[in-house]
Amino acid sequence: MSSGFSELRGAGLIAVRGEDAIAFLHAQLTSDVAALAPLQTQYSGYCTAKGRVRATFLLWRTHDEVTLQLPETLRAELQATLARYVLRSRVQLSPATDAVRLFGVWGSDAPDVLRHVLGNVPGAAHELLVSGAMRVARVPVDRFIVAVTADEAEPVRRALRSDMPEEPEVAWSRHEIEAGIPAVLRESQDRYVPQMLNFDLIGAVSYTKGCYPGQEIVARMHYLGRLKERMYRIHVPGPHAPVAGDALYSPDFGPEQASGSVLYAAPSDDGFDALAVIQTSSARSGALHWKALEGPAVQLESLPYPVPD
Repeated sequence: MSSGFSELRGAGLIAVRGEDAIAFLHAQLTSDVAALAPLQTQYSGYCTAKGRVRATFLLWRTHDEVTLQLPETLRAELQATLARYVLRSRVQLSPATDAVRLFGVWGSDAPDVLRHVLGNVPGAAHELLVSGAMRVARVPVDRFIVAVTADEAEPVRRALRSDMPEEPEVAWSRHEIEAGIPAVLRESQDRYVPQMLNFDLIGAVSYTKGCYPGQEIVARMHYLGRLKERMYRIHVPGPHAPVAGDALYSPDFGPEQASGSVLYAAPSDDGFDALAVIQTSSARSGALHWKALEGPAVQLESLPYPVPD
């Protein structure tokens, strides 16, 4: 994998502080937040009462706060939603997007470059390194997110540029797709239970933690249900970009009923890569088409973790 970096301008941040911050988030989100140790990150989500995912997060835990990273387009809405449930908890929610800049860094040279720029790097996936106001998280698969104050952003950018190319943010999205990390955008809110987005395969949902919004439905799907849809990585050849919500079709469902839909996409060398939620039977057949049954053929690509049938 060639090395590079992008500024993550589309990411939003919510800072959660206070004596009850961990307990509060543990009771609201899908993951086992109580098990999230200081200086670690964790994937998570927020569900509606019907067990449908409304937002996806990367949680950053330092010694005195948890930061929720999610698409900036959803940040204000989700912060307001969570704030309604604070009640008497000793918790403060505040936007952190304007005060912090994020850079995504990838490639075989990334560890050496970051050591040169920052002095050190986290050694394992989901490890978080804090140095003053700077934070560096290592995320799957061997990628890094660097969080710096707005004042430090340009010096860090110049230092990274001296060793690797800066690319548009969609390059980071492509690597998120390759890593199989779901991102719920407005077009896909309230459509999928966590397992359809492979939350159970990336440590973003717990079945033993207790109650949270939608927990009964999520648990019922795990213990009693048969999951018929899963998230897969696909490739759409050609010059036209798929967008979130685009339908996928397959012969086993016919021309009238979609057998899947796109979560998000990013350009690749000869087309576009995307994550999509697809009927497992259609994924097994491998005969998938974009937008219509007679539309462009879609290729299934591998993910870094096995997806059950």
